[in-house]
Amino acid sequence: MTEPWRISTTGISIALRVTPRGGRDGVDGIEQLSDGRSVLKVRVRAVADGGEANRAVLALLAKSLGVPKASVSLLSGATSRLKQVAVAGDPARLADALRELASVKSTGTRN
Repeated sequence: MTEPWRISTTGISIALRVTPRGGRDGVDGIEQLSDGRSVLKVRVRAVADGGEANRAVLALLAKSLGVPKASVSLLSGATSRLKQVAVAGDPARLADALRELASVKSTGTRN
């Protein structure tokens, strides 16, 4: 499976599939879509209303990747579950952090 991010000179862009009202904020690993594209699965507690879920996703990624919130921006998909997000920073470090996030892939059991 291919990685759902592309490295550029200024950082990295990530293809996401977002689940709003997902019960918790977290990254659920990599998923392959029916058309063959790979996406990073992200869930947030926020509702998809007035951009709340988008803001929660950007904040979650900033925290997870250890970058300032201002370094994370939405490229496309403001009203879609499928989004493209740009993260400014050292591309190699960001790619390593994403691999770590995707591999940890929360298998957390919920009570």
